[in-house]
Amino acid sequence: MADLSVLGLLRNDPEAAARLIAEAERGDMDAQYAAGLIYAEGRGVEPDPVQAYFWLSRAIAQGDQDAELLRRHVAKDMSDAEFEQARRLVRLVAESTRGGGGDAGGSRPH
Repeated sequence: MADLSVLGLLRNDPEAAARLIAEAERGDMDAQYAAGLIYAEGRGVEPDPVQAYFWLSRAIAQGDQDAELLRRHVAKDMSDAEFEQARRLVRLVAESTRGGGGDAGGSRPH
């Protein structure tokens, strides 16, 4: 389980962001949510709505209901191109893991 206590201190800490993202890559649901938040708000990384959407989708696929709320918030501010890019990324990973990606990207709120 990821140590999310660093989130409050993460504003200018790329090393802490990198550690959480690495945990997300290893499949930790809490770290995947944290990675989505990190990319959505630019905590230790440049803001990236595509990556935020991707990581939140991974957390949703593992059952994180809070990630759904944040993903909707991220999606409503994305351009059409960003949204399609994020959905393609989610699908690509889901296909490569065959069943590990679950949610194929969700729908876009208006």
